[in-house]
Amino acid sequence: MGSSKSGSGQDKHRGGGLKRFVTLVTIGLAVAAVVKELRLPEEERTWNGKVAAVVPYDFRFPTMERAKERLWDPEAEHVIGPRVFGVGWAVNMGKVVAMVRDRVGV
Repeated sequence: MGSSKSGSGQDKHRGGGLKRFVTLVTIGLAVAAVVKELRLPEEERTWNGKVAAVVPYDFRFPTMERAKERLWDPEAEHVIGPRVFGVGWAVNMGKVVAMVRDRVGV
């Protein structure tokens, strides 16, 4: 029997360092966003905004309206926008489809 790398432990860890780093950064940003909100007086907490002056966060209960606005809005100005829930960005697939249709002429 020949040796195969596909079942080895090496494959399980290949690229794992970057994934682990991104996960840790995301968790750190989420914690920073929660701390930012908790430092505000209760009546001023919105549970959405930006952390590190750039990264959007939204910890409000997700709604279908917000999901549609952020994930499927062909009329939006940008392809990338805030996530429906959590920290970071999401792709507005409605805008992507609209752009492809414009280019293809459909």
